[in-house]
Amino acid sequence: MKITHTEIYRFSIPTEPFTIATGTMYFAQNVLIKIHTTNNIYGIGECSAFPMIVGESQDTCLAMAKEFATILRGKNPLEIPDRMNELLGYAAHNSTIKSAFDMALFDIAAKHDKQPLYKFLGGEKRTVETDMTIGIDSPKNMAAAAIVLKAKGCNIIKIKLGKDVHSDIERVKLIRQAVGTETKLRLDANQGWSFDDALFALGAIGDLDIQFCEQPMRTWFDDKLPELKANSPIKIMADESCYNHHDARKLINSGSTDYLNIKFSKSGGILEAQKIHEIALQTGTKCMIGGMLESRIGISANTHFALASPNVVFFDLDSCLLGHLIDPVIGGITYNGFHVDVPDIPGIGADADPKFLKTCEKWVV
Repeated sequence: MKITHTEIYRFSIPTEPFTIATGTMYFAQNVLIKIHTTNNIYGIGECSAFPMIVGESQDTCLAMAKEFATILRGKNPLEIPDRMNELLGYAAHNSTIKSAFDMALFDIAAKHDKQPLYKFLGGEKRTVETDMTIGIDSPKNMAAAAIVLKAKGCNIIKIKLGKDVHSDIERVKLIRQAVGTETKLRLDANQGWSFDDALFALGAIGDLDIQFCEQPMRTWFDDKLPELKANSPIKIMADESCYNHHDARKLINSGSTDYLNIKFSKSGGILEAQKIHEIALQTGTKCMIGGMLESRIGISANTHFALASPNVVFFDLDSCLLGHLIDPVIGGITYNGFHVDVPDIPGIGADADPKFLKTCEKWVV
């Protein structure tokens, strides 16, 4: 089997504004690729650029996609480590757009093997319940949003923080008061606090039964994470500090984190995500599968990976529910309330709606 050509799409999805500590997104800056082969099998991959986090925009992803497609043309798509090493040899970073190519290669391999991706990866079905994220707003508005989510049956709420630390404390207190004690609460500061702010905030809300706090400080304060973890009443999850399995090893060995957040946009896809999970599994470090603003295509791949990764016990698979104004996907994951399931058909089991693709800018390489 050989790669014949790759279709590249500017896969922009209109959304309601979504605010985190590092900025506000007004549309999902996604890129979709389809890798075609001589066996009439094509693989689909999607990435979601989040420039204020990973440093890639939709335009940089599109530019690199054309380069990567040229490199892979004529090669065997089933030799996934070799193909991804070729992309790594060409560009040291650009993990977001690399993840779309990685996803498409795994889609091809699973389709060729006539298995759903999770089975191809050695997984099996289990319960997957996603959290729902509340973007940064006034404390009262965020508490009101939490009440709405609880009324819809949401059992796990993730609270975006990282602005003014005193307002952040008020946000968490009001939300806990609004939803009661049964709803699980998670925090995500998206690097918004200093060390002193993080220590103060986590101490102030330590009695509110918080599952964990993601990425409380900027990555340049990673040397302070062991001290923060040792003094925090709330468990710490590394997100932006953990891109690859080397980061995972250093964070765990230095006592810097309790948990890891795996995102394909950081790892460059499933292949490196598996290596992060293996490091975590060896050390008993539990993981979360997360994302940026992917459609149900990207979230389907996330869910397949999670089903094959027993140390992934937290699920942040709500991105297409966070204000996407359209759903440009055929097939893929389904939501039963906030429980997520994948279809038992070969590959990822999701594709882009051809009608939507006709509206997207397209390149063929």
